[in-house]
Amino acid sequence: MKEKLKDRSATAAKYGQKLKTLTEKSIGQGEEEGTDKEVVDEAIDIASSTRSKAIQRKRIRQEQIKAAKKKEEVKAANNRFSPSKRFVDEAGSDAAESIKERLKEFLEDNPKIALIAVIVLVLLLFIGTTFTSCSGVMGGITSLTVESSYTASDRNIIAVDNKYKKKEKALQKKIDTIEITKPGYDEYRYDVAGIGHDPYELAALLTVLYEDYTQSEVAEAINTIFNHQYQFTTQEITETRYRTETRTGTREVTNSKGETSTESYSYTVLVPYDWHVLKVSLTNGGIEAARSAMIRSDDLNSRYSILTEMKGNKPEIFGDNIYVDEMITDDYEDYDVPPDVLSDEQFARMHQEAEKYLGYPYVWGGSNPEESFDCSGFVCYVINHCGNGWNVGRTTANGLKQATARVKPANVKAGDLIFFKGTYATGGASHVGIVVDPENKIMIHCGSPISYASYDTSYWRAHFYCYGRIR
Repeated sequence: MKEKLKDRSATAAKYGQKLKTLTEKSIGQGEEEGTDKEVVDEAIDIASSTRSKAIQRKRIRQEQIKAAKKKEEVKAANNRFSPSKRFVDEAGSDAAESIKERLKEFLEDNPKIALIAVIVLVLLLFIGTTFTSCSGVMGGITSLTVESSYTASDRNIIAVDNKYKKKEKALQKKIDTIEITKPGYDEYRYDVAGIGHDPYELAALLTVLYEDYTQSEVAEAINTIFNHQYQFTTQEITETRYRTETRTGTREVTNSKGETSTESYSYTVLVPYDWHVLKVSLTNGGIEAARSAMIRSDDLNSRYSILTEMKGNKPEIFGDNIYVDEMITDDYEDYDVPPDVLSDEQFARMHQEAEKYLGYPYVWGGSNPEESFDCSGFVCYVINHCGNGWNVGRTTANGLKQATARVKPANVKAGDLIFFKGTYATGGASHVGIVVDPENKIMIHCGSPISYASYDTSYWRAHFYCYGRIR
């Protein structure tokens, strides 16, 4: 900014010298016909050139902040064409015409004064344009900063996010206790996505919809967003199955002497019976599902993208969160698994399937390569498709914990699962990975993106829960 002001000052000095020369030229030539007119015209040309450059800069700046000023422009247009303003314009038109005629007569009678006035006007115009341009740039920067910032207070942003987490905890509890609240089924089948959200996306969506929001203002919106993000269903299924039953009977037999007698014998039959299943399903479309349903305007969608990209200019507001704080890096994307570890055929098949998806992004609720994965979706998919004959369905990190046998840290081997807790607001295990190299404490997991990572860091040690072995 200082360099630009120096350049502009130099230009102003140059134009000042030019005007001085023109003034001296006019005075030297006295009252020769046309002299004043030529000098004035040349001064006006300078002013026009200077102003056109300023206007060009201003137009470029206005394009950059067009979206931010759209509402203000509409409002200004409404005011500009209001009935009251038209009335004032019409009432003042006659007076303006009279003043114009008198000014014209005065300038014709006093040409030198007119020349000096034009010179002063040119200098004032250039200086004014310079500082207006600078203030305009600063205004543009301020506008863009507002565009990319959360406008609610930190207290309200955090409080609203905590309320959303509370709803998620209630949903998790509903799933965890389904076998208690809906007893009497022979089997419970779970096809559930992980529960959790990106708090920066939630804050961005609420900012776009409400700007400086409070807890009470967005209470209903939170319910709407939650219902767009999560779809929870249960379905009763009755299957016909068959079991083998052993029965006894009597029959007559004849011995070698031709004598008959009755004996007992056993036989088996297939008996049909009803098998009652409760299928529990949960999909998680993330905050993105709510955004696509609640925002239709291109301008608002652009604002949302800027807010999420810049994290509202408050990257630390939500503290530890492995999905939004970029705790995971790609340092281990090309990790070479030790050959002796790969000698275990079961793990080798598991590893071969898992490494296909290195670099895939983290997607809330994702459970297949087409839509990508979340942490539990990735581990479930690898287990089910690695060719080891396992099938754990689609469950959460905590569901995988319940489906595996506990392993002591000293007995951990490649292929065991490692569980973490407290990485977001949920009960039990909240994150899961596959142990790749227990000696060097390396896992493969779906962080952001799917990658190898050391679990011997301060973050993962603080959230470590337990190990599990697939049964």
